[in-house]
Amino acid sequence: MKAKPTPADLLQQIAQIQQMERGKLCPMQAGAYYNHQTWENGRNVVHYVARDRLASLQQAIMGYQLYLKLTQAYANQIINRTRETQPQVRPKPAKRKKNTKNPRKSEI
Repeated sequence: MKAKPTPADLLQQIAQIQQMERGKLCPMQAGAYYNHQTWENGRNVVHYVARDRLASLQQAIMGYQLYLKLTQAYANQIINRTRETQPQVRPKPAKRKKNTKNPRKSEI
């Protein structure tokens, strides 16, 4: 069974990532190029990538995906540690519901 990596281990793994790129790759119909789609400054940006650059760009995209995964794991560990040090907050007791029905009217 693997031990859970510590926050320091996660930061070390993040520091080892050498290439990152956002986006995704989509093959074009002709097959000679790929679309590299990214979201920048609130807009979708498309770059054409030749096949000879494809492998390095895929590695960079996988590096960014690994970065996201590791930073999420790091944040979860820090949040859990913070919650453990905070005093327990107990929920307020539930309020009693008031009888909202009209009281019976007396018959005349």
